[in-house]
Amino acid sequence: MKRVVSVSLGSSKRDHRVEVELMGEPFIIERRGTDGSLERAIEMIRELDGTVDAIGLGGVDLYLVSGRRRYVLRDARRMLEAAEKTPVVDGTGLKNTLERRAVAWLADNGVVAFEGKEILIVSALDRYGMAEELLARGGRLTLGDALFGLGLPLPFRSLRSLGALLWVLSPIICRLPMSMLYPTGKKQDEITPRFERYYRRADIIAGDLHFIRRYMPDDLAGKIIITNTITSENEEEFRERGVHLLVTTTPKMEGRSFGTNVMEGVLVALAGKHPDDLEEGKYEELLDQMDLTPRVEVLNG
Repeated sequence: MKRVVSVSLGSSKRDHRVEVELMGEPFIIERRGTDGSLERAIEMIRELDGTVDAIGLGGVDLYLVSGRRRYVLRDARRMLEAAEKTPVVDGTGLKNTLERRAVAWLADNGVVAFEGKEILIVSALDRYGMAEELLARGGRLTLGDALFGLGLPLPFRSLRSLGALLWVLSPIICRLPMSMLYPTGKKQDEITPRFERYYRRADIIAGDLHFIRRYMPDDLAGKIIITNTITSENEEEFRERGVHLLVTTTPKMEGRSFGTNVMEGVLVALAGKHPDDLEEGKYEELLDQMDLTPRVEVLNG
């Protein structure tokens, strides 16, 4: 039996464990939160190293991606280097493949029309592949990286301008503690409405769940949410706020959808190789074999 564990800087209240069969292989898939403790996460990764098939990094990105440039975050590097034997993934590989495919599937199957729609992407540097595909499908993007990551009222309307800012600020941003860039620990349980006009203007809100929740207003009537790591409680939060359609790019497993870091860990375990050794196109090949499609649920008619 293969085993994939996601070690997250997020709240332990969101921990989950499932046993499933994927492509004929039995899997144990787990998510373990450390309530914001980087040191506990590093310790946990060291304990798991060599005992599981893949380790995912949750509540953290190893890279910020802008076009062909990748910027490594210091805290994530420390987590990565805690393992010497087991492959460690953060979901970046899948964000650039699975999430592009999810947007294309939604458009090609008539589930969501993106052309001309106002789309708020809460962090394009975290979902660069999704952002590029939404733009290619005719969406009008508002990039909320500075809003949701730094709390600054500075929206961007183009990937090029966002990339230019990152190039200038990357020496500073990459050294900041993850807790300053992303909701970790108990902060994942908090909702403090802010930047309401950007939510209100958007037809579609896409990206990381915790960024979406961080400042969301009480009224999201008629909105389409494209995200991940949804629990049944999160689903109910969106339903109560009037969200029309909820889409997750990974499938639902026993009441929740896991993050892309978990699903990338699954693909690495199936391939039986370190991610650095996977040939180009291998993720695409495995995704074709698994025939994964987005989870789509109508929450309000």
